[in-house]
Amino acid sequence: RVFSAIGATQPPTYENAGHNNNLSFVIGDTAVLVVNGGSNNALASDIHSYIKTLTSLPVKYVISENGQGHAFLGNHYWKSQGAILIGHVDAQKEIDEKGYGSLSRMREYAREFAQDTGIVNFDKTFDKDYLVNLGNVEVFARGYGSAHSPGDITVLIPSENVALAGDIAFHTRMPPIFDSTDSKSWIESFDVFANEARTMIIVPGHGAPTNIATVTAGTKDYLVYLRGEVQALLDNEGSLEDAYQIDQSRFKHWHTYKELAARNAGRVFERMEFE
Repeated sequence: RVFSAIGATQPPTYENAGHNNNLSFVIGDTAVLVVNGGSNNALASDIHSYIKTLTSLPVKYVISENGQGHAFLGNHYWKSQGAILIGHVDAQKEIDEKGYGSLSRMREYAREFAQDTGIVNFDKTFDKDYLVNLGNVEVFARGYGSAHSPGDITVLIPSENVALAGDIAFHTRMPPIFDSTDSKSWIESFDVFANEARTMIIVPGHGAPTNIATVTAGTKDYLVYLRGEVQALLDNEGSLEDAYQIDQSRFKHWHTYKELAARNAGRVFERMEFE
């Protein structure tokens, strides 16, 4: 009942049409729920065409895993199809504040794929939990606390033993740390998520389906290591420039390592200075 189109574990480009995250859907007995609207209308329409090869049931709900462009911009298409759009209250705030920037950047790389794509708000927002019944299949959208970006949620399908983890969990691709990311809180939130999803199939926001041990190594263990290295610098009056030089070579096999490693260290350093 659960399907996921696994996106490229790299930045969005024209060649991948912005499909650099996982776009998932759940088929119930009466309706379909999509998780992540996609980066643009063209991508959303393509996913919808595939859904139609599997079922004639309507896509009644779309849940966005956060307020990033590849999670919500394609909601413009899904709204035109009559779907109810659902997201975390903090994800809606991200859309309010940064949505047009996301749309502008997507238009630059996606070109004709961006045609007719616009911004629409969620129809329903929630803080902790949101339940959707698809007909003999219950789906829970759940926020575990501050993680990678504002409004990060996980979608749980207990009957299928699947957790569509979203960006609380990474592997294969280096976790990006934003200016707003609180790495300490992310570790705490991850522990709550891991306790609930410890025996489930994990579909992260990026990368192939896996298990809790793999995303623990790809997320929590990385954050703990990076914070430990930064703390050692702070204890010895190290500088931001020193943080950029932290040895992260053990993670160099991860996709986006070159783009993110030094930047991640700098952002953790800047945040931890004031913890």
